[in-house]
Amino acid sequence: MKIAIIGRTEILYDTAVLLAEKGHEIKLIITAKEAPEYTRTADDFKELAGRLGAAYLYSAKISAPENIEFIKNCGSIDIAVSVNYSSVISSDVTSLFLLGIFNAHGGDLPRYRGNACQAWAIINGEEKIGLCIHKMKGGELDSGDIIEKKYMPLDINTRVGECYSWMTEEIPGMFLAAVKKLEADKNCIMEKQSTRPEDALRCYPRCPDDGRINWKKSNIEVLRLINASSEPYVGAFCEYVGKTIRIWRAKLFEDDEKYCAICGQIASIDKTSGAMIVICGNGKLQIDEVEFDGERGKPAGFIKSVRERLK
Repeated sequence: MKIAIIGRTEILYDTAVLLAEKGHEIKLIITAKEAPEYTRTADDFKELAGRLGAAYLYSAKISAPENIEFIKNCGSIDIAVSVNYSSVISSDVTSLFLLGIFNAHGGDLPRYRGNACQAWAIINGEEKIGLCIHKMKGGELDSGDIIEKKYMPLDINTRVGECYSWMTEEIPGMFLAAVKKLEADKNCIMEKQSTRPEDALRCYPRCPDDGRINWKKSNIEVLRLINASSEPYVGAFCEYVGKTIRIWRAKLFEDDEKYCAICGQIASIDKTSGAMIVICGNGKLQIDEVEFDGERGKPAGFIKSVRERLK
């Protein structure tokens, strides 16, 4: 099939390479400025386009008239596949491809539409995260018929980077499977998305400041925030002796101690394991890895006294 590649991320890059290896013709690559956490840049996509003999377009506004004309001039294209393009794609663009545009979305559609769905699912205590290949509806967010769907189980210790690694491994193969299905039957669908507003959950973007820890929250809530803010993001954080300290690794801690304490109190420091125990609004948390003063390591390497507090 003749295929267009639209979007960003190393996941989309690997998808383009796989589709080309399996005999599909990559006719067009459209990308935009990469996010800081992406390991593939716009320059990488430009180089790939040159290597595959594909037309290349760098633009954050795919629906602009001049870009629509550019796509038309590329000739007939059967299908486009998309991951993390920087804006909503209009119906003027989706209609340019014979079978439409198919998007990879890391959320359990129709719930978890939008941004940072893996992080929100962890914060909300979901038992699983969905991964869907679905047909785009022009001008709409993460809607359209689902062609492929898989699930990853979540638990209290799942970090967002694990979700991203799973998606990185799964998406190229899911796109390949979807293309094969559509090549055999252009009307193939696995599941029709509900159009009822009450079935959808819109997830809005998360910012680095959203990782600020409120130690008055329960230990479960704090742990979920830490896990949702970990790599590839900038990490959950708070203050220690007036400076920012980032919490990278933690787990729930249980004991039978009865205590009086202010939330954020350092309860103990284990010189053997290097971990520290912090008191939350409900329960305690064991902190196993932090970043402080530009260095990353065990808490005991930076914090020496229980007379200090995390704020």
